[in-house]
Amino acid sequence: MATLGEQPENTAERVALWRAMHVQVDAPPHVLEDEVGLQLLDPDENWRQRPDMNPQFTAGFRAAMVARARFIEDLLAEQVDRGVDQYVILGAGLDTFVQRRPEFASRLRVYEIDQPGPQSWKRRRLAELEYGTPGWLTFVPVDFEASEDWWTKLREAGFDAGRPAVIVSTGVTMYLSTETTAAMLREIAGLAAGSTLAMTFLLPPELLETDEDRAGLQRSREGAERSGTPFVSLYTPAEMLVLAREAGFAEVEHVPGASHRGRYFAGRTDGLRPTSGEDLLVAKT
Repeated sequence: MATLGEQPENTAERVALWRAMHVQVDAPPHVLEDEVGLQLLDPDENWRQRPDMNPQFTAGFRAAMVARARFIEDLLAEQVDRGVDQYVILGAGLDTFVQRRPEFASRLRVYEIDQPGPQSWKRRRLAELEYGTPGWLTFVPVDFEASEDWWTKLREAGFDAGRPAVIVSTGVTMYLSTETTAAMLREIAGLAAGSTLAMTFLLPPELLETDEDRAGLQRSREGAERSGTPFVSLYTPAEMLVLAREAGFAEVEHVPGASHRGRYFAGRTDGLRPTSGEDLLVAKT
């Protein structure tokens, strides 16, 4: 039984279940096949009856979650083909890349950074399910609430700052102040040449495409507030690009979440498409 503070964050749990729902509810071809998070959580048999799992209501959200994960793994594959062999997942939560794609992941040194409690829970569940911890996966517990320095902890865990890496941060920036995100960007911009950052950010409501998407953002904000993890920062693409340039990145690119529709959902007859609201920054040193 997990103690208070050890369970996964509510948002991480929801994303993991949405990814499983994509496999179980949506017609193939699937953008991402991930039921490992569902195995880790092991919810009761009625989990799909939860209000936040309603198949019709959540279609756009689960499409957005699988699309961003697929985009990042495609980006990672490109960088690995160029010789990059270090992968850092900031705020890893219930990320399952290592368990789903071991042949790919074993070509890398993978570092998962997360809060100590949820990370301890995840490690225990992986052991119980006999996934274990391969030698090329390193868990890096960092107490962000106590202002521990994730960069120092990462290097102490064996990360080689002199070699390029792919750094990923998804679903995090909305909980951080602009100053904290800017400091994170400066640290990452100081990595070895050839490093790549992929970071998601939420758009302000006036930039969302539909009233339905704006209502979804509002519900998410209210849910985050009730959970004690309120949204702090939303960004226009221009604002995020300025932050990245000022941090010192050599190249910066805005990747609209809407662009995933043509990349991963073209030709579908079921109407499945990601909602608008979450875009990506891709920045290179």
